[in-house]
Amino acid sequence: METRAGARCEYCLIHEADAYYGCEVDHVISEKHGGPTTAENLAYSCMYCNRLKGSDIASIAPRSGQLVRLFNPRTDRWNDHFVIDGAVIKPLSDIGEVTSALLGLNRPDRLEERALLQTAGRY
Repeated sequence: METRAGARCEYCLIHEADAYYGCEVDHVISEKHGGPTTAENLAYSCMYCNRLKGSDIASIAPRSGQLVRLFNPRTDRWNDHFVIDGAVIKPLSDIGEVTSALLGLNRPDRLEERALLQTAGRY
């Protein structure tokens, strides 16, 4: 899994060497919701993204008020749902928007970390 993900969190793209707690395995669809422990349902995730995602599989999109599924690294292309603009991960879709909000991708501490990593040429 680490090789498939390039040793990066499949949600925020931080490299495991730069993640304070490293990376861990995430069930894209949690076992609680019937997700199997198979390669097709596992993602490499930094501790922050994994903990904030928890067993969630969807959230309410602020603009539409609709229930929208979260980004799935096994079936979705990251660039279809997000773009990096400076240190900000900007959502491009409702899926990107709910995932970004739920995972706190643009919290001030994460923006600061990403900016520092960019300055060091590591992000």
